[in-house]
Amino acid sequence: MTTKHKGAFKRVDSKSESADFKKQVLKFPKFSNKEEKEKIITGALEKYYRAEELKPYQAELIKLQRHLEKTGKKMVILFDGRDASGKGGTIRRIIRYMNEKRYRVVALGKPSEQQKTELHIKRYIEHFPHAGEVVLFDRSWYNRALVEPVMGFCTKAQYKRFMKKVITYEQNFLEDAGKTILIKLYFSVTKPEQKRRFDRRKNDPLRQWKLSEVDLQAQELWNEFTERKFILLKKTHTKKSPWWVIRSDNKHLARRETMKLILTSVRYKGRSRKLDLTLDPTIVIPGDKELKEMKKQRKKYGRSLV
Repeated sequence: MTTKHKGAFKRVDSKSESADFKKQVLKFPKFSNKEEKEKIITGALEKYYRAEELKPYQAELIKLQRHLEKTGKKMVILFDGRDASGKGGTIRRIIRYMNEKRYRVVALGKPSEQQKTELHIKRYIEHFPHAGEVVLFDRSWYNRALVEPVMGFCTKAQYKRFMKKVITYEQNFLEDAGKTILIKLYFSVTKPEQKRRFDRRKNDPLRQWKLSEVDLQAQELWNEFTERKFILLKKTHTKKSPWWVIRSDNKHLARRETMKLILTSVRYKGRSRKLDLTLDPTIVIPGDKELKEMKKQRKKYGRSLV
């Protein structure tokens, strides 16, 4: 067989292999009934339309990013709140199309032995943004006000000292001629929805890595976390650095409204006039308003429910 013929056979083989591969890729599973097929198709369409609805807001986030770069401003966004409340998923949608060189996502693990001897907020400040940069904290220094006291990861003295000093710390780094923008977000999910998400994580091998020591006890310690939330809003919600509570049982609405909140926190050139940036008051709740609601519930039921 000549070299020419060998080359021809190779081309034929590669084409047949390609065709076989396409058959494997395009081979759809057989559905047990029509309802199952319609459910899958509906789910895929809903996912597609949700992603499409976010795109105009994601495009605006790119404009906002350019504005920060041109003006030399810095943005710090805190994502705190309940476990399985959709913080990570929201962060991923926010940064989906942003310039990778101009943002960072920071999710710190347990402090080292040396860090334990230092000021609690120091290891977070080390990751603060440079001029023109956005830093998103997937859980922030407010771990000391929420998770750590409930789980026994800090002493009562450490907790009290933090709650007394944290606003002063924030005022210090906000007093830079308006160059630093701080957005504090508390993601709030209902107890039944949190349980549903935990159960899904337990049974899904692709999500099991998300389960942590804290997650496994979150349902049992629900009331304790609620009490820490109440104190958090009471002590650390101020006019200069307010909290925004995001109702996140509906993940898509939580993601969309969070994007709106970020976009309306800064005035920037080129903002789309056609895009509706009005916040949904059932999803985004100012911290002081949430605190009032929690106080009402405490009077009526003897404890807060949210």
